[in-house]
Amino acid sequence: MDSRIAANRRLWNEWARINQESAFYDMAGFRAGQTSLKPIELEEVGAVAGKSLLHLQCHFGQDTLSWARLGAQVTGVDLSPEAVARAEALAQELAIDARFLCADVLDPKALGDARFDIVFTSYGVLNWLPDLAAWARVVARHLKPGGRFHMVEFHPIISMLDEDAKEIESGYFNSGDALRFESTTSYTGGDHAPLECYEWPHSIAEIVQSLIDAGLTLTSLREFPYCVHNCWKFLVESEPGRYVVKHHPGKLPLLFSISARK
Repeated sequence: MDSRIAANRRLWNEWARINQESAFYDMAGFRAGQTSLKPIELEEVGAVAGKSLLHLQCHFGQDTLSWARLGAQVTGVDLSPEAVARAEALAQELAIDARFLCADVLDPKALGDARFDIVFTSYGVLNWLPDLAAWARVVARHLKPGGRFHMVEFHPIISMLDEDAKEIESGYFNSGDALRFESTTSYTGGDHAPLECYEWPHSIAEIVQSLIDAGLTLTSLREFPYCVHNCWKFLVESEPGRYVVKHHPGKLPLLFSISARK
């Protein structure tokens, strides 16, 4: 394994332990039957009952199991063995039928030749991937003919901003070089010992072109002037469940979504 990916796996192992117990994920509400899915993905993906769904970079499985509660036959894939173990334990605890696999999303050999009606991924996934062409080929390979891909993701503009969203500190385009960081806290607020991690910026054009090059037909591309997760200190709540940059409310795209068909 690439040493940078291995470092990221160590980080996500730690974050899986922290995140599942955080207020951010509201496990009490989820255990009581609440969905973790947001209105954007529910609207764009639509009905999933009776359909097979592959969830790439599924973390500890909360969204995966939310799709299962809506009737999908789900398979979740994640790089972190800690996250996958927690996803399996959660599925067993809640008696939800789900399959979870620990694999690198760029080469998920454990999936074999399996194909799905829907491939889904969301919120903070692409910046951990050095090779979007390989990722898009995985998406295409595991879709049935006529199958649909859906993604909701943080807009790449966010990664350009400093921690106060007042200055641009990183470039928009992918130079091929990884950005190295040292993390001491999860995005959910829990602290941990310093761990290095690596991220890669990807422009909207790079993301879209990778899917087109993999043979998918783009059916929708949308941008949103708000975020549905309050995970940066420069955000303020503009209305329930919607967060904007406090210095530029409503003026910057904070999320985007893509739908495509094989």
